[in-house]
Amino acid sequence: MANLNGFNANQVEPATDFEAIPPGKYVAVVTASEMKATKSGSGSFLELTFQIIEGEFKNRLLWSRLNLDNPNPLAVKIARAELSALCRAVGVLEPKDSCELHNLPLVISVKQKTDADGEVRNEIKGFAKRETANGARPAQAANPTPPWRRG
Repeated sequence: MANLNGFNANQVEPATDFEAIPPGKYVAVVTASEMKATKSGSGSFLELTFQIIEGEFKNRLLWSRLNLDNPNPLAVKIARAELSALCRAVGVLEPKDSCELHNLPLVISVKQKTDADGEVRNEIKGFAKRETANGARPAQAANPTPPWRRG
């Protein structure tokens, strides 16, 4: 049992089903990362949570899983290549911890995929540097507040 501190559903708009967002490129940041064991227990993957920070789908969350420890060498090769692309996109080439990738804007390429149940889901299929209007990389801000929480 959990104490809900007087929660009143009459005072909060209910959540709605989230439809998959359209394929495209979106500015986002990594907001969370965690190593998790695979269902089989034979490996682990890095689960990354991305939050879109601009445009019509601002604040929407998307996830990516990188099979960094897997008995299938091809899965590991693909995951390491995706992690390399992510690191290059945010300018952190030798991270010691996945938290070093958090809160740094980048562009994610999002696709749609229909799963076995017929549900349309989003997949992140690429990472790129976020460019400014003049083509230069924006300077990293000294402000530790994540961009989506800034005024």
